[in-house]
Amino acid sequence: MKPFKFYLIADPHYFKNSLGAFGSEYDEFMRYEQKCFAETESINKSVFKWLGEADDADTLLIAGDLSFNGEKESHLEFIKLLNDLKSKGKRIFVVTADHDCKEHPFAFGENGRYEPEGTTLEELYDLYYEFGFSDAIAVDREHMSYVAQLSDGVRLLALCNDGDENHSHRFDEKHIAWIKEQTRKAREDGQMMFAMNHYPLLPGQPIMSIISGTWQKDAEAVTRLLADEGVHLVFTGHMHNQSINVRTLENGNKFYDVCTGSIIADPSVIRLVEIKDRDTVKIQSIPTPDFEWDTGGRSCKQYLSDLFDNMLIHTFEDLRDNPYNPMRKLGLGDKENLFPIVSRVFAKLNKITVGGLCRALMIRCADPEVRKMPVKQYAAELVRNMFEGNQSFKKGTPKGDVFIAFINRFKPVLNRVNAKTFDGQKADLYDLLLNSAGNYDIDDYNATLYLK
Repeated sequence: MKPFKFYLIADPHYFKNSLGAFGSEYDEFMRYEQKCFAETESINKSVFKWLGEADDADTLLIAGDLSFNGEKESHLEFIKLLNDLKSKGKRIFVVTADHDCKEHPFAFGENGRYEPEGTTLEELYDLYYEFGFSDAIAVDREHMSYVAQLSDGVRLLALCNDGDENHSHRFDEKHIAWIKEQTRKAREDGQMMFAMNHYPLLPGQPIMSIISGTWQKDAEAVTRLLADEGVHLVFTGHMHNQSINVRTLENGNKFYDVCTGSIIADPSVIRLVEIKDRDTVKIQSIPTPDFEWDTGGRSCKQYLSDLFDNMLIHTFEDLRDNPYNPMRKLGLGDKENLFPIVSRVFAKLNKITVGGLCRALMIRCADPEVRKMPVKQYAAELVRNMFEGNQSFKKGTPKGDVFIAFINRFKPVLNRVNAKTFDGQKADLYDLLLNSAGNYDIDDYNATLYLK
């Protein structure tokens, strides 16, 4: 086989801005949002203009969540971008996901929040037929999945698991049987096959391994299934985080999950992937181009970064002033007995600096700049780093040493927490936190993967 290159983006979440994204209810909604809303049309147009002019590859893969929340008009406008790119000689392969057929899409107009016309799962096949299904060599219509021959010797296994009647995001027995049939054919035909699945099969960051909803349901079984069937690489999205993770199973099979950040949220990147041979894949990451928007004099990168930080800062402030709203977002809205305690704790945390917290916990903080940081800003940067990838809160760095001292202080408590990881193992919370704050493994942006 010859080397083959393609671009990949994830979670474009296109929203037709004229549907409405303004007003007080919109502003309240955006207090807890990591991703853009009103800006998504401008961001997508900028990215697709860049892709139309890029000449390193003529193939684009999109890993799900094509629309913001399933608005019919957003899909139709997004498809115009796809058709324009296709007219420039690009091949496009997409998978749809849960945000593409939400039961209750929403927008914000003159009278506040309202529901525009939505899109059913059944409609998605026809809407996106020309972007994967029409060129497929095998289609599972029921499960919105297909196999495409991308080049001589390279096949794409494009998987969607949002089609069951309960929207449980699980692979049912019929779907698994179809996957096994396609992977068997790929082996018999001497093809290198990789997968694209919206939901991560390996947690993007270690701490996500104990948080359901951040990875594919039945991820342990699906990972083993694919690796044992000869598929050692999957491209994913969903979590809007930038990561490359690998797992080696007991039989020696490797499995890589390359998760790519949403183009409408920090870190906002485009992947350029080169399959050099059956066992070697080179990953590069390209920052998305600037987009047309009033960013208040900030760079587009800083604008997205600030949006992420503001989500955390607003959460800190609202946990002090009105715990119900942020706790409802966390699934704890019914814990009214906790509201007064939470409010008092966050009244302190909104005032205190890192240095003040370190003194209270008898932790050393050697760096004067870190000591002056408000705790809520430190926390926002820590969490944002986890989503941006190549996390910098590592041992030997001023911010990392403070974090490590903090979890060392609470290590006895962390050891007593009974939590399970995605593969059913007892969680070592200390280790999960340590390796989520600092990246000690594969570069999340640019790396060469050896599949065997």
